[in-house]
Parts: sequence; C-alpha cells; structure tokens
Amino acid sequence: MDGVLFNSMPNHARAWEIVMARHGLHFTQRDCYLAEGCTSRDVILNTYKAQQPDRQVSLEEVEAFYKEKGEKFVELGGAQPMPGAYEVLKAIQAAGKQIWLVTGSAQLTLLDQLNHAFPGIFVRERMITAFECPHGKPRPEPYLKAWESSGLKKEECCVIENAPLGLQAARAAGLFTVILNTGPLQYEDFAPWKPDVFLPSMQALLDYLPKLI
Repeated sequence: MDGVLFNSMPNHARAWEIVMARHGLHFTQRDCYLAEGCTSRDVILNTYKAQQPDRQVSLEEVEAFYKEKGEKFVELGGAQPMPGAYEVLKAIQAAGKQIWLVTGSAQLTLLDQLNHAFPGIFVRERMITAFECPHGKPRPEPYLKAWESSGLKKEECCVIENAPLGLQAARAAGLFTVILNTGPLQYEDFAPWKPDVFLPSMQALLDYLPKLI
C-alpha cells in the first residue's frame, strides 16, 4: 500500500523519525524505508529491543506510541495516491486478474480510504492486513494467506512490492516478485532476496505490465 498505491512514505518516515526521538530512540528516515512492511507494533518493539533492551514495553505503551505517530503523520500531510497507480490497477482489473492488498496496516478506515482513491478496485475479502496476520512481513504468512485464499497456483501470482522486507516475505512465500522502487533505496538494498524484476518508477511498471498480465 504505502510506497506503491500511496505516495505516503516520506511523511511516514518523517513522522517515525520525530516520534521516535521524542521517546529517546534514534530512527532515521532510511531506517523507516528499510523497516517498511513490518507492522507498527513490530517497528516499535524492534527499535526498543535494539536500543533499550532492558526496557519492558507494555501493549498500552505501544498503542499510545502508534497513536502519536499516526497523529504526526496526518499533521505532516498524510497520504496521497501514487501518480499512475490507478491506471495500473485498472489495467490489471481489465485483464480479468484478481487484485489483492497485502499490508501491515491496521487502519480501520482502510477500505474507505482505498475506495475513495481507487473506486471500484478493492473489496474487503481480498485484503490481508495486520488484523488477519498480526505477525507480518518479513514473515511469509501474509503473502501465503493471500495466495491460499486466491485459489490460484503460485506461478499465476505476482507480488508488486517497494520494500526490502516485503520482498523478503514474498520470496519466502515462493512468489514471483516485482520491485517498484519509489523511494531512496538502491538495488543493493534488495539484492540479497533476488527480485525477479526491478523497476524504477510507476511509469516503468505501466510499461512492463503487458509482460505480467
């Protein structure tokens, strides 16, 4: 979702950086891009574990931390649709292919947000979120759940990702993976997990789409 459907990662990265600093944690915008795909719960707990290993963090603290980060994200401007994403989605839909969303998000308003930005594309039954898979990427479970629910063979599926952890999850699930690199990372950040296709922009994806569908 973030970084593919929505041009939201710059504001997510800045929001994480600011709120982490408030809590005495060092977390750069690059760290955010490298951690993208994790659930927010895992981002918070992993950062505490790495930097304050003796600190016991309660579920209530995690929820308050996530709420604070979400408020800062909205304050910074939130999310806008990624230019060209709707054209890609409509082309996939016109080809008669299933469209699934696999995200670490736990936003209760997610479907409304998607329907507003991309009308007629998404249905709740084809969304795998943090509610369905609380232990998200880089674990393969979210993509495996989408694949199993689709009724398709693995070779009939294609994952479009922009994050190294998402790539790791998709590859661990045994799925063909296209990296759409819409952020500041380099190919070297993705190379350990060997993406099948590496594209530099949404326009490049739109041009490549006939080979996928």
